[in-house]
Amino acid sequence: MAEITLRGNKCHTNGDLPTVGSKAPDFRLTDKDLKDCSLLTWAGKKKLLSIVPSLDTPVCALSTKKFNEHARQHPDTVILIVAADLPFAMRRFCGNEGLENVVPLALMRDKKFAEDYGVLLTDGPMAGITARAIVVLSAEDTVKYVELVPEIAQEPDYETALRAL
Repeated sequence: MAEITLRGNKCHTNGDLPTVGSKAPDFRLTDKDLKDCSLLTWAGKKKLLSIVPSLDTPVCALSTKKFNEHARQHPDTVILIVAADLPFAMRRFCGNEGLENVVPLALMRDKKFAEDYGVLLTDGPMAGITARAIVVLSAEDTVKYVELVPEIAQEPDYETALRAL
């Protein structure tokens, strides 16, 4: 369990992020077309998982836009945006913002991803959705870098995460 803050107020996650060097837990998340996806969906590609509470917040929107710019220039990687939003809202947000280079994925059918990755908020006003975190995976799904952002309203360390890709 990790302790983080939301606007200075303490809250906790259900566990810890996967450790660097370990095999990433597989998952089942839902894409914008209501199809289930797993790590196998992007087999052989380097992956950056940008885990956010909701695309409908300023910091989540900003980080998604920044990662979209990186993805535009690096087709050998995939940027997965994992959020509690419904796929319809994620599709609308990405369409309205012209974000075609990131893959939005919803926790809609299962919170096991949030539990397995240790980012499920267990208390506070946003209990039941995710903390903000970054997980970078190799093409073989080995964890290369992790960051649990200590303040949910804060941006992640883009530079370090993108270097880890």
